[in-house]
Amino acid sequence: MTGFLSQALLYIVPFLLVLTFIVTIHELGHFLVARAFGVKIDRFSIGFGRTIVAKTDKRGTEWRLAWLPLGGYVKFAGDLDASSVPDQAGLAELRQRVIAENGAGAERDYFHFKPIWQRALIVAAGPAANFLLAIVLFTILFSVVGEQIIAPRVARVAPGTPAAEAGFQPRDLIVAVNGRPVTEGAEVTRIVIMSAGDPLRFTVDRGGRQVFLTATPERRTEDDELAGRVRIARIGLEMAPLRQDYTFRRLNPLQAAGKGVDTIGDTVATTGAYIGRIFTGKESGDLLNGPLGIAKAAGGVTRQAVAANPDPAYMAANLALTFLQFAAIVSIGIGIVNLLPIPVLDGGHLLFYAYEAVARRPVPARVQEVGYRVGLALLVGLMLFATWNDLQKLSLFKFLGGLA
Repeated sequence: MTGFLSQALLYIVPFLLVLTFIVTIHELGHFLVARAFGVKIDRFSIGFGRTIVAKTDKRGTEWRLAWLPLGGYVKFAGDLDASSVPDQAGLAELRQRVIAENGAGAERDYFHFKPIWQRALIVAAGPAANFLLAIVLFTILFSVVGEQIIAPRVARVAPGTPAAEAGFQPRDLIVAVNGRPVTEGAEVTRIVIMSAGDPLRFTVDRGGRQVFLTATPERRTEDDELAGRVRIARIGLEMAPLRQDYTFRRLNPLQAAGKGVDTIGDTVATTGAYIGRIFTGKESGDLLNGPLGIAKAAGGVTRQAVAANPDPAYMAANLALTFLQFAAIVSIGIGIVNLLPIPVLDGGHLLFYAYEAVARRPVPARVQEVGYRVGLALLVGLMLFATWNDLQKLSLFKFLGGLA
């Protein structure tokens, strides 16, 4: 029992705290822009299920804290269905009901009767809030910790690997990949991971002499403390910097914010490229994480932060900084997922509004219904696929004869 409680504290609690915080900020983005446009809002809930405490403000919005900390939601007055995009018949019915209950003109306070551009901004404000949160968190991190650049110096070349066949040698310094300059080891690793089966041309500084080497990343199975068991592209290099390969600088808030924006841009670009490689058959999707994978990562970063130094003050500071970084990364992921053009997500709503702007009428109810069902099936399928990946990485299928 004690072991279960400790595992819950290590994995589940950090995951729920981070998820609820990020989703609350996402919903707050919808809420604040909707409130700015005068939209009538029935409820803002943190958590789901039974209410713990609730209070109604002077504008009639119920602020609610519920017992199940799995995120939250904002409910606009007049929401007719899960997609929140009623068709012409639904809008006419809603308009008549609102006018009958509150008088002529009251419908202008309802989300569905706002101009398309306002509705689009309200919907887009959720993912935008996630990206803004990530910028704020990265700004704090880079301002407090600073920026440390570790050059991609080769320490060891594994025999029989693409790197060995290409001719890499210890102490080589990688300065460019496919003609693009690189300054950090993490950048080289990211490029290799995203290039399974694609030849990469490396520019190497070997004792002041420029050398060109070509290696093709190959997938191999690894056990990672945070990600679990994954099949990942490698070329067989182990990198470790020399003393002169470390560069450190402190960033002012403006520089830190710029670095945060660059980090988000790199993350979005990498994610988009990875998804594109999945659809073209170049990737299997092994690196996609579901709730279990995120929970494991939350537990992993918690364990690493606690183990770094036993001093309570240092441990607390390290935990705070570690979770800021983890929350920023997860927030970017949630922002990206919500922008996917799937009807049950914000991106799907924006797709419907784009149609409405061109056709000058809402998407027909039948099309919305089909789109919603297909979108829900796609989303559930994606979650099941990601969860299957999580279970594989956690090696929970070993009893099936080595499936994992």
